[in-house]
Amino acid sequence: MANFFTDNEDLLYYVDQGIDWRPLVEASERGIPSAEAPGTPEEAVALYRDMAEMIGEFAAEEIAPNVAEMDREGVRLEDGEAVLPAKMDALFERIRDLDLHWLSLPRELGGMNCPNLVYFINAELFARADVSVMAHHGFHSGIATALLLFSIREGTTRFRDMEIESTRFRKEIEEIARGEAWGTMDITEPDAGSDMARLRTTAVQDEQGTWLVTGEKIFITSGHGKYHFVIARTESPEAAPGLEGLSFFLVPTYEDGPDGERRRIVKIARVEEKLGHHGSATCALTFDRAPAMLIGKRGEGFKYMLVLMNMARLGVGFESIGLCEASYRLARDYAAVRPSMGKTIDRHEMIADYLEEMQTDIQGLRALAMHGAYHEELAQKLRIFADHDEHNPAKTRDYVRRKAQKHAEESRRVTPLLKYLAAEKAVEIARRALQIHGGNGYITEYGAEKLLRDALVMPIYEGTSQIQALMAMKDTLGAVLKQPQLYLRKAAQARWRSLSARDPLERRVAKLQVIALDVEQYLIRKTATDKFRAMQDRPFTEWTRAFFKDWDPKRDFAYAMLHAERLTRLLADVEICEILLAQAQRHEARREVLSRYLTRAEPRCRYLHDVITTTGAQLLSRLADAEESAPEAAQ
Repeated sequence: MANFFTDNEDLLYYVDQGIDWRPLVEASERGIPSAEAPGTPEEAVALYRDMAEMIGEFAAEEIAPNVAEMDREGVRLEDGEAVLPAKMDALFERIRDLDLHWLSLPRELGGMNCPNLVYFINAELFARADVSVMAHHGFHSGIATALLLFSIREGTTRFRDMEIESTRFRKEIEEIARGEAWGTMDITEPDAGSDMARLRTTAVQDEQGTWLVTGEKIFITSGHGKYHFVIARTESPEAAPGLEGLSFFLVPTYEDGPDGERRRIVKIARVEEKLGHHGSATCALTFDRAPAMLIGKRGEGFKYMLVLMNMARLGVGFESIGLCEASYRLARDYAAVRPSMGKTIDRHEMIADYLEEMQTDIQGLRALAMHGAYHEELAQKLRIFADHDEHNPAKTRDYVRRKAQKHAEESRRVTPLLKYLAAEKAVEIARRALQIHGGNGYITEYGAEKLLRDALVMPIYEGTSQIQALMAMKDTLGAVLKQPQLYLRKAAQARWRSLSARDPLERRVAKLQVIALDVEQYLIRKTATDKFRAMQDRPFTEWTRAFFKDWDPKRDFAYAMLHAERLTRLLADVEICEILLAQAQRHEARREVLSRYLTRAEPRCRYLHDVITTTGAQLLSRLADAEESAPEAAQ
């Protein structure tokens, strides 16, 4: 029988060798004695492997054969409700029977207590079969887990000896986990996508103190679900401008009566007709004084949204990898049987090169995804220990809190690199799969065109590629400015290793690190030089303040913003090589993967260095001239 887990040697490596499971198992178990808990980390990993093998078979045998039919049928709006393809409903009945929505929830709530990383691995398997199924499944497990995390953060979950005694949203969590409901997150509005300061949806309190949400949200994946995380403006723009006036809410969007009759609280205005993801409902919603539950405190909406988005962006990374894997295998299998000019096309040099690059890119992306998800999970769970493990002394809890912070910093650094590169590669690899199929790729029968249609949204949703690049640029250059001595030390060490490391692969990785660090230095120097020139017409007595305090990101970082995507690609390649080097130093078999990735990454990084350090000045000059003349043109 087909199995999307056992047929993937690279994925098996992570489960069997590449992941240090012990910290994740210990953080998930929280030291709680339980007859249901695995006796050792090894027993836990065996359980996780069995789970992945079961889902791998389910994805290959039950989801994949129904994908074309679900894509053709699509989602429709009928009597105010979104109606999914019949096969999609049947699949989610099976998912519910398999208890998969309980996967990462604690045992105290009836869950299986698996690490979130197990969920992400399974998300790749789902996505390889169909991204619509994966996305919809994510709004069950993901929203239930987020409800618990938010309750812990706001202090409405009570622990005794690290065991959950009560939690604010237990009813909603268990309803979702049973497969009787699901949730989603509502951020985007007609005039506010990436610019969240422009959000217009509002929340006000009535005389009884009940919060009521009014506004419109669009492009909401699985927006026909019951429980919605909604970000809305609670403060006036004068009192709290921009992001400061946003708060975070849970809004139930319907009620089901005893007779089975559904009363809609939030109206589904329409179901979008999309290029791809036809099995997934993408909804526009209208809120008209919908009762809501405030999460956290007023004005903390953006903070809570970031927690949710970080997990969602990791999820899109794994989703993109699953789609890349499906595209690569479809192309590889087709090329192996398609004859041309006396041999199958996989033996033609250009096609062989395409296929090897696709495989190599996927292995690099998977390394980055595993690394990011690992650190994000430990950051979240160690923070819970630090805040709630009352049996440990304050000194120990402070130590755990510092460890959690280090994991959080690593996750924050890696996540935009993953979301950016995985999403962009999903499009690139799906496009190549179609090209390898030739004319057949353009025909729906072969499935290549569907993969490309599905891939095209990856660089758009959960934060566009450009937003990810700006985040990565800002954090990278900000770290250099904040700790210049650390940067200089890293640069010196990288240069030394590039010359003296005994391992030739380590020397090659160090040379890439030098290229990236040189680019960072160049961008900092260019930014500082431009800033200094802009100060020339100001009095000398104001220079210190102007240089160190009066920074306008839109103006002063213009050159870095121009090259943010190129910097992100460069940083992602270097990060992947560093992760693969660490694997190669532990496991000899991974040296071949690193060597193959380096062969692709080295010329890319040299090219990106050249473009960043030699281009852009003329364009920025034209933009600056246009900006200066804009007021005159307006008059």
